[in-house]
Amino acid sequence: MEEENKTLVTEFVLIGLTDLLGWQIPLFLVFLVIYLTTMVGNLGLIFLIWKDPHLHTPMYLFLGSLAFADACSSSSVTPKMLINFLSNSHLIPLSDCMAQFYFFGFSATTECFLLVVMAYDRYVAICNPLLYPVVISTRLCIQFIGVSYFTGFLHSAIHIGFLFRLSFCRSNIIHHFYCEILQVFKISCTDPTVNILLVFIFSAFIQVFTFIAIIVSYTGVLFAILKNKSEKGRSKTFNTCSAHLLSVSLFYGTLFFMYVRPASGPSEGHGKIYSLFYTIIIPLLNPFIYSLRNKEVIGALRRKLKK
Repeated sequence: MEEENKTLVTEFVLIGLTDLLGWQIPLFLVFLVIYLTTMVGNLGLIFLIWKDPHLHTPMYLFLGSLAFADACSSSSVTPKMLINFLSNSHLIPLSDCMAQFYFFGFSATTECFLLVVMAYDRYVAICNPLLYPVVISTRLCIQFIGVSYFTGFLHSAIHIGFLFRLSFCRSNIIHHFYCEILQVFKISCTDPTVNILLVFIFSAFIQVFTFIAIIVSYTGVLFAILKNKSEKGRSKTFNTCSAHLLSVSLFYGTLFFMYVRPASGPSEGHGKIYSLFYTIIIPLLNPFIYSLRNKEVIGALRRKLKK
């Protein structure tokens, strides 16, 4: 009888970054500018790589794929957050909530594996330049990208599949600016232990495995630079690698503190800050970090502007 009397929740309320009314318009303007810049940066980079034959190489195919994943990640979260800044109703249907998490999880997992193949690509290019055309062929490049996207699709689909075992009949308030999966678990009236365990296991495996692979690749790159490059070349490559590693560290660091930390995870305030980095800030920074210091990308942009 108790189960029958429970009212199942079909809509959630997203609290957002803050409930202070005076901050809604300023935050809307800030995140609108960030979102538009993110889209212009990532989609512009994809367009440039697609249109310029000089950029039809494995490295830029990886970079274009990363830009697409970043655009998906930001678009899965930011538009709804912008609407909520201007709306009195922060409702989101259960189906839309699951879709939002799915596309975020898909793009974040895909990005983890794309960062690995990009680091491996740089390792081969710098440590074995003569073998690069043989080792990193166009076919292998497409396979790497395909596996990265398929892994992202599968990983997210697993979590969404297990979400269907949960029912929601208590509070429908999510203390976050998007349907973050740990916050969804908190308002479930079904025991989410299995779901939490799966999130921890998959997140720990994916993040630790891919992060170690990236660090190993960049360590090999740095040792190769120290042996063979001139002082000027070392300085330039160190600056480039440090920028890449900064982006990777921010991305993995915030994901780690969100999903791999022991116990119950971060506090509500800290969770929102961590989420801002991997959903909004990193997709904004990546196209500039990976392309602004790249002479070939700058050259391609100048050629397009002249035309």
